[in-house]
Amino acid sequence: MFRRSGTAVPLATTLATTLVAAAAALALTASTAAAATAPGFLAGTDLPPHASSPWYAGTVTKGLPESAPFCLEGVLPAAGSWHRVFGTEYDTGAVQVSVRSASPAAAAKLAGTLERKVAACAADWLRTTPGGTASWQDYGTLPVEEGAHVYGVHTSVPDSEPGVHLYGIGRDGDTVTVVQWGEMGDLSHAPVAAFKKTTTKAVNKLNP
Repeated sequence: MFRRSGTAVPLATTLATTLVAAAAALALTASTAAAATAPGFLAGTDLPPHASSPWYAGTVTKGLPESAPFCLEGVLPAAGSWHRVFGTEYDTGAVQVSVRSASPAAAAKLAGTLERKVAACAADWLRTTPGGTASWQDYGTLPVEEGAHVYGVHTSVPDSEPGVHLYGIGRDGDTVTVVQWGEMGDLSHAPVAAFKKTTTKAVNKLNP
């Protein structure tokens, strides 16, 4: 027995309280460590092959890229984010952003927000781009971890080259990733089948 302020405290109660506090501290430390650790990222060779150039991969960097991926301005959180930028010797480029959320539920909510933003991108872009044309395509879901979804968006303005973008959005537990690929062209030029493989790899690599 321990005595505290004249009251006897059973040893078992004291030990139980200490163990609960220690377990809570350990869980908090583990959660903090996970948030501070970068998820797994794609390599350049995981992206759809370019006909005339290898892919060059930047370093995995904490935080958001300097320029937000097209269609996703203002919706990706800086907290818990990591990114990697990819490029070729031509106009084709890509970026992957992954976010460690506070919980699987928070991650599911973020993934849903990203999907809705991309699905609305063509219409949103047209409202602010007089004379422009745009279209989008839902390429369906992928059976990987907690799921992934692939979309395409095409935009064009007069006297300028059209642009085409592919998006892969997926989740593994509390971690969300989005891969955006883009080049000049339209949806008929997009390597959808290869990009679906890229998206699957991106999600599978999140928590190795």
